Amino acid sequence: MSNIEKQYQGILRKLVLYGKEKGDRTGTGTLSYFGDQIRHNMADGFPLLTTKKMAVKTMMTELKWFLKGDANIKYLVDNNCHIWDGDAYKNYRNKFEPAPYQFTPDTMEEFINKIKTDDEFAKQWGELGPIYGKQWRNWESQKFNVAKGEGYLLQIDQIAKLIVDLKKNPNSRRLMVSAWNVGEIEEVVLPPCHYGFQCYVSEGKLSLMWNQRSCDTFLGIPFNIASYATLLLLLCKETGLEAGELIGNLGDVHLYKNHVQQAKEQIVREPFPLPTIELSNVNILNGEWDYEIKGYEYHPTIKAPLSN
Repeated sequence: MSNIEKQYQGILRKLVLYGKEKGDRTGTGTLSYFGDQIRHNMADGFPLLTTKKMAVKTMMTELKWFLKGDANIKYLVDNNCHIWDGDAYKNYRNKFEPAPYQFTPDTMEEFINKIKTDDEFAKQWGELGPIYGKQWRNWESQKFNVAKGEGYLLQIDQIAKLIVDLKKNPNSRRLMVSAWNVGEIEEVVLPPCHYGFQCYVSEGKLSLMWNQRSCDTFLGIPFNIASYATLLLLLCKETGLEAGELIGNLGDVHLYKNHVQQAKEQIVREPFPLPTIELSNVNILNGEWDYEIKGYEYHPTIKAPLSN
């Protein structure tokens, strides 16, 4: 039996039974509470939830996109990953509102097709602003050289620095990566939900803890668990460390009202044993690796709408 899956089902159960009704930016409405934590020993298996089938390829594609430092949805669209389509399309439509319209914007389907087939259109309208990957790989900081009397732009690759620090100074308490750039928050289509993570090394084992301000429990959290577990294992490959513990600190824990029935269905399903994963041909700084999931037994998919 998967302990992390029981933890996750426990969070769903608390939301269904005790969650407080609260409005949200999407207009959907939520049941929510504030503050929780999940912990998983990576020796117990790869934390890919089994109480519903998970979209592994989609999760891997998004993580590769982050690690490439990309912020344009074209890579995602080209690789049949559509979880950011709605945010890009909403941003596109907002450029032509409010009325009166000069013309009618494309439908979502037309918009995504243009992203896929028209490079210039994708360059203009596929950008989501300086979100996760941009901050992870190219954090910008304005500096001033007093001696020269001029300013300059410092660009920081947080992932590359993290890998160097894990190898050279594993006892550091500064093994952190942040996606929350206060100076650029207003420039992104959606401020980061999972806004930072910290690493910890002890007895040759690497643990990772991520912090998340906004927790879409039915659709998002299972994805985040598997994604950060993969990131932890990638860092282990790069550093030669063993995988220790995965920890998630959850802030606004919520269940959208149009996910309640789905959550009730998932709560009563009995988890299967966790699968294992093998990573190969890892180049984390290029956002490239191969993977094989072994022993993944799961319950059927439970469909639920995205709330953008």
